Amino acid sequence: MSWGFWIFVGVIAAIVAWLIAIYNGLVTLRNRFKNAFAQIDVQLKRRYDLIPNLVETAKGYIKHERQTLEAVIAARASAQSANQRAAANPADAEAMKQMVAAEAGLSGALGRLFAVSEAYPDLKANQTMMQLSEELTSTENKLSFARQAYNDAVMSYNTAIESFPDNFVAGFGGFREATLLESTESPEERKAVKVSFS
Repeated sequence: MSWGFWIFVGVIAAIVAWLIAIYNGLVTLRNRFKNAFAQIDVQLKRRYDLIPNLVETAKGYIKHERQTLEAVIAARASAQSANQRAAANPADAEAMKQMVAAEAGLSGALGRLFAVSEAYPDLKANQTMMQLSEELTSTENKLSFARQAYNDAVMSYNTAIESFPDNFVAGFGGFREATLLESTESPEERKAVKVSFS
């Protein structure tokens, strides 16, 4: 066998190794954004766990605001359902959009609950309500950081699958663009939900 043959085999082996490295790099980036979503999922579950306690505590004080409490409970159920679909496959753009919309609905319902609660001084002074409020605020802060980390991971992944030559491997490997978590709220709704009862 001639030197030309061995050079040809060496070039083919180098190309195959290079393609494998690109593929493995894309898998790593995809797993990174899925892990980042798992961190969001943890905080969302914490948020969902706090809401029933919040509603139960408020229920004793704002009996005439049953509609507001029911709206929070319904929004929580909708958000939980949408989150489960998104958690099953964070790469599913439609599931992510539904989750963002459901979370916006839940934030709006919570905002209305806190606005109504302002009219009840005894509720504002309740120790359990103040503690739940602090825990919810802390969870919302952690959720913001987790969303930012997720968006950073998605940006790295999307940039990789759109960049040359990785885009060729991405196309053959079935890598699809991931969805950033963007707000669906109007500028007025983007104001932070006030959860302080001090």
